[in-house]
Amino acid sequence: MARIRKDDLVKIVAGKNKGTTGKVLKVNTKDSTVLIEGVGLSHRHVKPSQLNPTGGKKDIHVAMPISKVALVIDEKTGATSRVGLVRNADGNKVRVARQLKNKEIK
Repeated sequence: MARIRKDDLVKIVAGKNKGTTGKVLKVNTKDSTVLIEGVGLSHRHVKPSQLNPTGGKKDIHVAMPISKVALVIDEKTGATSRVGLVRNADGNKVRVARQLKNKEIK
């Protein structure tokens, strides 16, 4: 079970985009990277083809390490938390916010 999931709101805690928030578009567990909406945009040069005869530039998202993001638990204040995994009374694993005394996250 992943600690950061698709559609989570995360805040970047390190790097040149530090302090910005965005929605997770994709999580790659094999490489431990995430794609965040509006962050890490880059250009890719595209060769001319029959579908795109002029070629040109295409905007792409560049993945960033999952260790550089933290889950936002309060959207108004921008407070973040580390995420833990615990078993609930039913025996299922659930995500909990460590900064909120192990409060369950949706």
